Amino acid sequence: MEILNLIQPGEFKLYMLVLARVSIVLFMLPIFSSTMFPAMLKTGLAMVIAMLLYSVVDIDPASLPGCPLATGLFLIGEAMIGLTLGLCVRLFFGAFQLAGQVIGFQMGFSMINVVDPQSGANVSIMEQLAYWVALLVFLLLNGHHIMLLALVDSFDLIQPGQFVFQRVMVDKMLFLGAQMFVLSIKIGAPAIAALLFTSVAFGLTAKFSPQMNVMIVAFPLKIVVGLVLFGLSLEIIKLITKGYIYEFKALLMKFMFWIGGG
Repeated sequence: MEILNLIQPGEFKLYMLVLARVSIVLFMLPIFSSTMFPAMLKTGLAMVIAMLLYSVVDIDPASLPGCPLATGLFLIGEAMIGLTLGLCVRLFFGAFQLAGQVIGFQMGFSMINVVDPQSGANVSIMEQLAYWVALLVFLLLNGHHIMLLALVDSFDLIQPGQFVFQRVMVDKMLFLGAQMFVLSIKIGAPAIAALLFTSVAFGLTAKFSPQMNVMIVAFPLKIVVGLVLFGLSLEIIKLITKGYIYEFKALLMKFMFWIGGG
């Protein structure tokens, strides 16, 4: 039983605080949040990263509270830090998913869904296509590296147990949520507008030529128009993702500055 004495309670408590922050961020990243990624592997990876970061956390384990209630509050604070950083990424990718869903609906794909390997839910085909294209650009531009480096820097800017909730954080998060809808319109605007004009054209055609079976003609044509315009919109996805990556680290630093009480 002497091996149990090698682990000091204060050091183990500090490790759990680091693990709580790391695991929330890791589980909210696009790839690691997938249900296809084994839970045991995600847990092991989070524990290994937490072990590596534990050695760089500049805080005395003896200064941590000994009360279980206070320790629980510290864990909640660390989870909130990880949740805040992870939401910055999830809201961005939500814009591409929303754009793809609107385009797919206009194309007539509302009843043609596929199983999302990440969440296990039924999603639109165009939604999945837009999401994976944005994810590939995000990874090519090393967005995941920025996220992990920001996680390392967070332990210098925010000591464990120093979570401060400020109104400016809520305002910024609401702004990011609003920007998600703005970005989705920017991404899908060419395809959405083209499909709208196509529907209007077929509506006028049905009015002036009732003998024409508009449903049979319109359905394949709208699919072709939607796919062509969405293919042309891939350049927009690249530009928007690139612009987001350039400002990504500054956005994370702002949140960490506010969380730390700045």
